[in-house]
Amino acid sequence: MGDRVSDAFAAVPREWFLPERERDRAAYDGPIEIGHGQTNSQPRTVEAMLRLLEVRPGDRVLDVGTGSGWTTGLLAHLTGPEGTVRGLELEPDLVAFGRANLSQGDWPWASIDAAAPGVLGDPAGAPYDRILVSAEARNLPTELVSQLGEKARMVLPVAGEMLLIQQESGSVQVSRHGRYRFVPLR
Repeated sequence: MGDRVSDAFAAVPREWFLPERERDRAAYDGPIEIGHGQTNSQPRTVEAMLRLLEVRPGDRVLDVGTGSGWTTGLLAHLTGPEGTVRGLELEPDLVAFGRANLSQGDWPWASIDAAAPGVLGDPAGAPYDRILVSAEARNLPTELVSQLGEKARMVLPVAGEMLLIQQESGSVQVSRHGRYRFVPLR
């Protein structure tokens, strides 16, 4: 059996999620501008985050700061049709861009919605099995930790460090996994 994360990268082409003028740079292992001060993240960084997240088939996943929709597509491949993925994005133009990009794949169990101003994540849809945050928080956002279910995981950059948050039996474990730069979480 192949490596699930590598299989997701093969099944969800980055070029589908880039502005037309940037598609020939899809193989570039660096961030690529998608407008509105945001980027399509460096593939190596996305891969590291997905490996930490350990998405299982059937998981309910929240994708915060979906941007171009690439991570939403990757997560949809990992959950499979028995799971759900909800992408959230604050920038209205990027919501439309991400939705159009995501529609190139066949993932009806994945969606991208506008994030509610002043609300972090999706408290009404919680709990989630996995939460991926592709924007940097200053401090660990307790509002997102509270949206994790039992035996759940969240991966997010906080103050320049990639954190893995694991919640089980009401206990929250935090581990650090290297230094990264992201656009700020608003």
